[in-house]
Amino acid sequence: MSPRREKLTSPQTRIALARGNRPAQHLLPLPGPVDTEAARRLFRTQRRVAVRTVALLSLLLFGMSGAFAALPVLGKVRLWDVPVSWLLLTVAVYPLLFALALWHVRSAERVEDRASPRRRAAGGRER
Repeated sequence: MSPRREKLTSPQTRIALARGNRPAQHLLPLPGPVDTEAARRLFRTQRRVAVRTVALLSLLLFGMSGAFAALPVLGKVRLWDVPVSWLLLTVAVYPLLFALALWHVRSAERVEDRASPRRRAAGGRER
């Protein structure tokens, strides 16, 4: 006869299983009434910021591709034995993408700061 198998569980698992499906007591309270018009304005403004960011991203990426097509000399000129076009694609584009992402996040935060009545009453950021 084979030895009897034992089921091993961590203490957290035993506590969770013993708790069952009771509702959690640590949930955040429901927010108060929502100003739907203010929420719509905020959404529209953030959508404009997002569209502007996507347009700049498209301009950067397609513009770089267009520059390589318009100036084939960038593929022939070499710096440290590497074509300049490759250097632009692999090295120069990432700091530009990072700067664009940072600008987008800061713009979106500014929009939220302007829209939040609590932050306006506190005189700035709430963090």
